[in-house]
Amino acid sequence: MLAKPPMDIKRKNTRAVAVGTVVIGDGNPIAVQSMTATPTSDAAATLEQVNVLHAAGADLVRVAVDSRADADSLADIRKGTGANLVVDLQENYRLAARVAPWVDKLRYNPGHLYHHERERSWQDKVRMIAGVAADNDCALRVGVNCGSVDPELAERYGPDDAVTPMVESATAHSDFLDSIGFTRYCVSLKDSDPAQVVDANLRFSEQRPGVPLHLGVTEAGLPPDGVIKTRIAFEQLLARGVGDTLRVSLTVPNDRKREEIEAARTILADVAAGRVRSVVDYGLPGLNIISCPSCSRVENEAFVQLAEDVRELTAYARDHRLTIAIMGCRVNGPGETDDADLGLWCAPTFVNLKRGPESLGSYPYEEILPRLRAELDQIIASQVAAGGA
Repeated sequence: MLAKPPMDIKRKNTRAVAVGTVVIGDGNPIAVQSMTATPTSDAAATLEQVNVLHAAGADLVRVAVDSRADADSLADIRKGTGANLVVDLQENYRLAARVAPWVDKLRYNPGHLYHHERERSWQDKVRMIAGVAADNDCALRVGVNCGSVDPELAERYGPDDAVTPMVESATAHSDFLDSIGFTRYCVSLKDSDPAQVVDANLRFSEQRPGVPLHLGVTEAGLPPDGVIKTRIAFEQLLARGVGDTLRVSLTVPNDRKREEIEAARTILADVAAGRVRSVVDYGLPGLNIISCPSCSRVENEAFVQLAEDVRELTAYARDHRLTIAIMGCRVNGPGETDDADLGLWCAPTFVNLKRGPESLGSYPYEEILPRLRAELDQIIASQVAAGGA
């Protein structure tokens, strides 16, 4: 297990939120989290990974639940671990009562509450989730993501303002939870752009200073770039006293998931020692490759290797200011590739290719790289032509 050095990081005062044996906020040590990447329905494999992450120093371990089979595995997982478990409900908030007896915290995404029972208000759905949490001694995380924000807010502010809808969504849900007497929650506001992560969290912290914040750069991608992006956001926020718990989300194979914990502990130790940048410089090439962290929603483990292959293939374009997004599942893939110049989101046997929000078709894994290269060459040629005009 990695050592947990004392974290002398001055932080804003936030209220205490108990999550199993850990207390988030109220000056307690910053909690480090990770997430399993095995199918949750495979209880044995998921339990093994939970315990590996726990042994590596994860204060909280998150698992995703997308089906009743996933939910029904939690009882066996709970029996076999002392880890503090968080369940990620994603689009399946209706499974809350089924999973809550076996975990310490429920995480829901406000934007995903609109996918089912559309005639029912989000307030009714949140009231149900909070009631289940209270009945089962669970905390909540309100997890707001840039690529799946409240559709009404996204439409109101348009594509040029990703941060305001996130902040307003997080604030509305916090206000509502407080109004019904449920205060055992924290909030996260995540984006793949470190600058927007900093902006969103600082703005929310000013509006709701007492709410504990979970920090993360979503889809940070492959190491070392993913660690660099995350470090930049964390340094800027932690140095301002913002952040009570965090995760470094990396695209790595299952047997390397502990690297998320190692990276998080290193960043915390550096911030505590004052080893931070006085001038923010990403230190990255012009080409920005984002990819979601490996998790249990990935339907083909070839996704991780594909991300590596894309990085190698596109090395020739490193000086061009372009973004390529590689997503591992149908939950995050369709929406969270819209803002990339080129996007790939992976199904079990094929990869969907996009240019911005436009679909370019679906291709077998063995055919996607040449197709990606052709599209990338077209975009670069257009950029060169525009620059020379």
